Amino acid sequence: MSIEVVATRALLAERLDVVRSSGASVGFVPTMGYLHEGHGSLVDASVALTDLTVVSVFVNPLQFGAGEDLASYPRDLEADLELCGSRGASLLFHPGVEEVYPEGPVQPVVPVADVARPLEGERRPGHFAGVAEVVARLLRAVGPCRAFFGQKDFQQLQVVRRMVVDLGLPVDVVGCPTSREHDGLARSSRNVYLTGAERAAAPVLYRALQAGAAAVAVPDWDRAEVEAMMADMLAGEPTASTEYAVVVDPDTLLPVDHPTSGRDLRVLVACRFGRARLIDSLGVVAG
Repeated sequence: MSIEVVATRALLAERLDVVRSSGASVGFVPTMGYLHEGHGSLVDASVALTDLTVVSVFVNPLQFGAGEDLASYPRDLEADLELCGSRGASLLFHPGVEEVYPEGPVQPVVPVADVARPLEGERRPGHFAGVAEVVARLLRAVGPCRAFFGQKDFQQLQVVRRMVVDLGLPVDVVGCPTSREHDGLARSSRNVYLTGAERAAAPVLYRALQAGAAAVAVPDWDRAEVEAMMADMLAGEPTASTEYAVVVDPDTLLPVDHPTSGRDLRVLVACRFGRARLIDSLGVVAG
């Protein structure tokens, strides 16, 4: 299926106004490009649930901190077009920095909720402010839609959900299951940074999550013990440098000590493997 590339907000609005005038619904998948099967699963969900799917490819400079990989972030627009077209997307929004930030270099002004403070917020200052700013701008460019995000970046998903509510945007945020390789490793554009040895070790993240989720699902579990067990599993891989392994409330991303049986929780991990910093998460119901 052919896919049209749109570079400006004006042309995007023109195309989508025609679609909506016929009563059709719009799905939106925001990405930073270098698309993989995980992104493909988001496009699949949008194509299944809406009448027309827009995918954006924009490497947002605001969400990269000092020393992070903005300049070297992988890019392959031709492959991105092939993936999106083959999955049934109709439009690819590929704006330049000046189109998204026409006023020039900006400081993020979109409000970021408390859910952005712990975990990634502590380790990547300013990251979620940059995410919220660009996602808000992209959602305003697309207009009323269903927007699809993966659950691998679970904290980001919750930040976007809160931001959409706080700004009153006409958007339904849809969280989609994490797409995984055959050995459980969550698909990520940054997996390309892994060496052979690091790639062989990286599935330990998923094994630690599975073990943590299984421990939380039984009665009388102890958060400190579960988190220590996950950290020990990760420490067993010499190439892994653990940043966190935690059990949290999915709405606040804060630790939970004595949850009610049947309550939804989230288990999250973050590790470095050489150049690659990988995150992952699983949902679980407390035992």
